[in-house]
Amino acid sequence: MQIIVSILNVALYGVAVYLLLNCCYLLFFALAGHIKRKPFPKLAAVTAYRKFCILIPAYKEDVVVLESSRAAVEHAYRGVADVFVIADGLKASTIQKLQEQGAGVIEVNFERSTKGKAMLHALSVLPADEYDVALVLDVDNMMSDQLLEEINLAYEAGYKVVQAHRTAKNKDTAFAYLDTCNEEINNHIYRKGHFAVGLSSALIGSGMAFDYSYLKKLLTGIGETVGEDKELDFRIARDQVKICYLNETYVYDEKIENAKVFTQQRTRWIAAQLEFMKKYAGEGFVQLFKFGNFEFFNKVMQAFLVPRMLLIGVLGIFFLFSFLIPFGPPTSFWFSLLALLSATLFISLPARLYSKDLLKAMVRLPYAVLCMCIALFRINKTKASFLPTPHKTKTVSPSLNN
Repeated sequence: MQIIVSILNVALYGVAVYLLLNCCYLLFFALAGHIKRKPFPKLAAVTAYRKFCILIPAYKEDVVVLESSRAAVEHAYRGVADVFVIADGLKASTIQKLQEQGAGVIEVNFERSTKGKAMLHALSVLPADEYDVALVLDVDNMMSDQLLEEINLAYEAGYKVVQAHRTAKNKDTAFAYLDTCNEEINNHIYRKGHFAVGLSSALIGSGMAFDYSYLKKLLTGIGETVGEDKELDFRIARDQVKICYLNETYVYDEKIENAKVFTQQRTRWIAAQLEFMKKYAGEGFVQLFKFGNFEFFNKVMQAFLVPRMLLIGVLGIFFLFSFLIPFGPPTSFWFSLLALLSATLFISLPARLYSKDLLKAMVRLPYAVLCMCIALFRINKTKASFLPTPHKTKTVSPSLNN
């Protein structure tokens, strides 16, 4: 019995060290996110207005795509910006309306649809040398004023890949508010914090701009992954290309409003994380020690981090169990980790989100943690479908972005 207790004791301390490293990683970049850094020096003058190709992959989203494509077509830009909807499963009447609005339509039909394959097909159909920059938007996204102008400035400064600040356009329910907070914490840690210390911003799946020819290269052989943005992240890191983050340039995105959709979306995210953890773990060390590529190694480290909501749940469980078991780290250790993680999340949250709605959202947090646990056991579903997130037509909530 003593041997079993000793083994469990060592195992618990091993888990404790791993979870401590998780919390320290998040804390470091949460603090770094408060460093003031401009994405690039102020330019004396714009030398060229690049020609934009705006890609909107749309999978069976007939109502929402009409609103977002119209807004994209009407977006003000001093240069040329053409909008193309990649239509997968859209009705013929929707396609006609899109064309009447002024958007180009590229129809695709796959046995197993993925966003990556849809974008690659679109780029293979469009002229190879017609555009300078490709901007990827989700079907529900709305661009803020001056978005294309700001991205153009980033290209003037020499960047090849740019990530805009994706933020919520709705906060209708407690779950939507919780999802809004989660995304802003992600923005602070993985985009603003990383960029502040000289590392690349992480891509987020939309509001992403690429050198046009470079995007086609990146998408070649993308396969059927449900995490195409993470795959692009790794490929860009391998090329040692820096991703610029525009913290004050917004793309508005619809947030999850209920537990069912939340669980579906997180199932896709966890499946993608596990996919890349297995795929790139070994290469991470090769890139670090052979090529000195810390960017790539950092992406691999991120793949090994416990998703934050699961981390909250795991730490809470260990804290409670520490009252019952006489071995492993003491209760004070688990309490300290919970306090450290909580402080990290609160300092990562923008001041504008501190309101009574935050308290309502926090009440839903245990349910969200449960949904994450359910998502863990559903990841095999991604083999049959890429689990698209359903959307509704939403207007931007001004109070969120003031």
